[in-house]
Amino acid sequence: MPRVQQICCIGAGYVGGPTCAVIALKCPHIRVTIVDLNQARIDAWNSPDFNLPIYEPGLEDVVRQARGRNLFFSTDVDKGIRDADLIFVSVNTPTKKSGVGAGFAADLNYVELATRRIAATATSSKIVVEKSTVPCRTAESMRTILDANSKPNARFDILSNPEFLAEGTAIDDLFAPDRVLIGSLQTQEGKEACAALSEVYQNWVPKERILTVGLWSSELSKLAANAMLAQRISSVNALSAICEATGANIAEVAHSIGQDSRIGPKFLRASVGFGGSCFQKDILNLVYLSESLNLKEVAEYWKQVVTMNEYQKRRFSKRVVDTLFNTITGKRIAVLGFAFKADTGDTRESAAITLIRDFQQERALVNIYDPQVESNQIWADLNEASPDVPLETIQRQVSVCSSALEACKNAEAVIIATEWAEFKTIDWQAVYAGMNKPAFVFDGRLLVDADKLRSIGFKVTVIGRGERL
Repeated sequence: MPRVQQICCIGAGYVGGPTCAVIALKCPHIRVTIVDLNQARIDAWNSPDFNLPIYEPGLEDVVRQARGRNLFFSTDVDKGIRDADLIFVSVNTPTKKSGVGAGFAADLNYVELATRRIAATATSSKIVVEKSTVPCRTAESMRTILDANSKPNARFDILSNPEFLAEGTAIDDLFAPDRVLIGSLQTQEGKEACAALSEVYQNWVPKERILTVGLWSSELSKLAANAMLAQRISSVNALSAICEATGANIAEVAHSIGQDSRIGPKFLRASVGFGGSCFQKDILNLVYLSESLNLKEVAEYWKQVVTMNEYQKRRFSKRVVDTLFNTITGKRIAVLGFAFKADTGDTRESAAITLIRDFQQERALVNIYDPQVESNQIWADLNEASPDVPLETIQRQVSVCSSALEACKNAEAVIIATEWAEFKTIDWQAVYAGMNKPAFVFDGRLLVDADKLRSIGFKVTVIGRGERL
């Protein structure tokens, strides 16, 4: 079995960047090159002041230690491919917006382009690793492309090595993963390629945590894991609606059921809804796969997880309107948090986007504050969410603020949409003094001390908590 000496990662995004930076840190004997066609992104990875394109706790420290030693970032994709023994394909696989499977199927255009680039450029044999989240049996399509376009003496072994990172804790997840999953064809060549990648991870991951499975099982396991996690969130959010109607407290209910060892406490925290790059996309992919296999009931089951998530967001924004005397027209609403979760700058599928769009449609004035999301990203997301509304019109209704206090000034209501820790320690007395009265707080993340805020004078609504006694 040949040892891996050089790794190339195609794609410098949320998965490829942190993953391969940690591999470089933990494997100083392996040269790791992360390539991307986006010059601005590569420039950010190479920036002298380490102003990286991704915010992830601990990532800067990893890059500082490894960059220039055995970690490199480049736009020279072809050189990265030619020099590497092992190539990670870590490109974006968004949900298709048009054509067959629109709204459900994964768009594999970038995977195909990367695969064709590998075939056209490679002059020696390579191990090609799916790192992107892909539909089951994508490796078959990749193999067909590689075999049809490869040069003489260049053969390819394809592995599936899905990531199971949680944004905000990705570096910790990479340092001490629950498991590393590697899927391969159960041929001699496939097993040897699997062993080569396993040896890379064994530089810091205990061997018993490296699971080797069949190629198709590995591809499906990623979709299944995200679907199961999202299902838990939608389940507890469904229970939060019952709590509000009955006077029960979702935090108490979730804690109670989480003590059952068969269930466990993780992913049982009610919220305004899940977001991120993976959950919704992967469930919809699973729905499309089920429908393609003529498993209608299975497709309907998983589709309901997404339906419940959208319902939770609509229900929350409606509760804001209902509480503010059935109208928010002309009223100023402060939205604290725009990222889909704390400790990340990622806004993909963020619940805040949906809430703000709903508030815009009610002709409210919206102030936004997030400690990590840049204003240009906020404008791009809001513009995409309301494509029929000119950006200039959106900007007349919405303001991006530089602090929580600024966002809350002269507001009628404060919405906590992201669980940033700093929102716990805001000077709520000062916030109250600067707001119109009555002053409302809507906690969509179970973050603040509702009783303390009520003692200041706020009218507080907490998700999953009813008013009945």
